[in-house]
Amino acid sequence: MEKTCKVMKIRNKEYTCTVELTLDIIGGKWKPLIIWHLGSLGTKRFSELKKLLPGITQKMLTQQLRELEADNMINRKVYPEIPPKVEYSLTNSGKSVMPILQEMCTWGSRYYENPENHTQQIQEQNGEISTN
Repeated sequence: MEKTCKVMKIRNKEYTCTVELTLDIIGGKWKPLIIWHLGSLGTKRFSELKKLLPGITQKMLTQQLRELEADNMINRKVYPEIPPKVEYSLTNSGKSVMPILQEMCTWGSRYYENPENHTQQIQEQNGEISTN
């Protein structure tokens, strides 16, 4: 495990830690889900991704896809036809994140299935126990 962080510069952005870099590339509400769906379901068109992500706006999906493409996490293939057909798939870098997302999925399932976690959350929300 990395114990010290050093300043890194990538595409005019400065990072003080590799965790910060990782979260910038795959973090947020939508990017992990986009990567997960492309990794587990395969190549998808924009409209198919939008259906898989309830609550995401067209503008946000476009922005997230552009950022993932710029970071070489996804491929964008445009077919020369009318109407235009665009498909998205994972690059090798995108595929390399799938085991991490699988571990996060496993962790989330275990957390959800443990009733103690829910009880503690409710008690904390009601001020019954201190979080310190």
